[in-house]
Amino acid sequence: MKTSALELVGVSKIFQKNGESILAVDSVNLTVEEGELVTFLGPSGCGKTTTLRMVAGFELPSSGRITIQGKEMTNVPVNKRGIGFVFQTYALFPHMSVFNNVAYGLKARGEKGPDIGKKVRQALELVGLGKTESRYPNELSGGEQQRVALARVIVMEPSLLLMDEPLSNLDAKLRIHMRTEIRKIQQKLGITCLYVTHDQSEALTMADRIVVMHKGKVEQIGTPFEIYSNPQSVFVADFIGQANIVTLKILSVEGESLSAQIPNGGTFTARALWPDHLGKDQSIYQIGKDAALIIRPEQIQITEDKQSEDQFPAVVESSMFVGSHIEYVLRLPNDATLKALIPFQVGMHIFEEGEEAYLSCDVTAAVFLPR
Repeated sequence: MKTSALELVGVSKIFQKNGESILAVDSVNLTVEEGELVTFLGPSGCGKTTTLRMVAGFELPSSGRITIQGKEMTNVPVNKRGIGFVFQTYALFPHMSVFNNVAYGLKARGEKGPDIGKKVRQALELVGLGKTESRYPNELSGGEQQRVALARVIVMEPSLLLMDEPLSNLDAKLRIHMRTEIRKIQQKLGITCLYVTHDQSEALTMADRIVVMHKGKVEQIGTPFEIYSNPQSVFVADFIGQANIVTLKILSVEGESLSAQIPNGGTFTARALWPDHLGKDQSIYQIGKDAALIIRPEQIQITEDKQSEDQFPAVVESSMFVGSHIEYVLRLPNDATLKALIPFQVGMHIFEEGEEAYLSCDVTAAVFLPR
């Protein structure tokens, strides 16, 4: 039977502050396979970094169990876990050369000169810094310092690599470049990685799977495609990518399809999603009650005239040409606002502020969630 790289079972963390108990992480369950890159994604204070610190051993769980490669690690000290940790701050030794920064852990482990030199040079080559071993951290750019921090961890050949917001100190362009580089290195080495970020673009482009957290709980675990196209909650839909969330009254429920009343219009029918923790509980969608329709801005089409009963009447609040597309903000009769991204084509009609329009979208792309 194949052993998982990491398993969290019912892991929780309670902090005491001013005599009050604060539940920072609430019963997290997660299995990570060998070679996976799993991203923890969520807003500040959602518990993602605390979860990572418990895996590392910097924090002990209040309850639950952590195993790494099948071995119980819940209460094992940090230095006995065989993991590598890349911090938000690079934590390089300023008085040491790049070579000695990368070699530091190997020397502390008792390895000898020739072996150290070979491993350090291989690690630096891997991160694209083969000719920098004699330089010092203050002579390097932010991106180069990040690579040294990564090389320092890789050289130790950890069974598990943990990364906590490693690109947050870099400018936007370098961040995009570095996330591509980190993913390439991770895949080349086949190393298992947990990566914490609040940046949804990082999570979507780097991860094999994403763990979305909110208020200490796991909201959803899935591939980037699953999370984007089948969100398990309104929070996930709103947090991942851009989403229009419109509250509509339920008219009927048939199988996995739901029909709802369009404001001042006809009927809109789309898939209804049942969040995993609710199962197929039919009571979450009741005729006459509200449901949340999730429509991505890029899925909306706009016409000047009403062409079908499943279109939404709207008034254009703003219209902005941004080169590749037009960004519209549109107001529905029930005062809900929608954002639409329409690809620009020469000769197309560009709606002006105050103009009436009709909105439609691909019903296979839109989904309903419980409100």
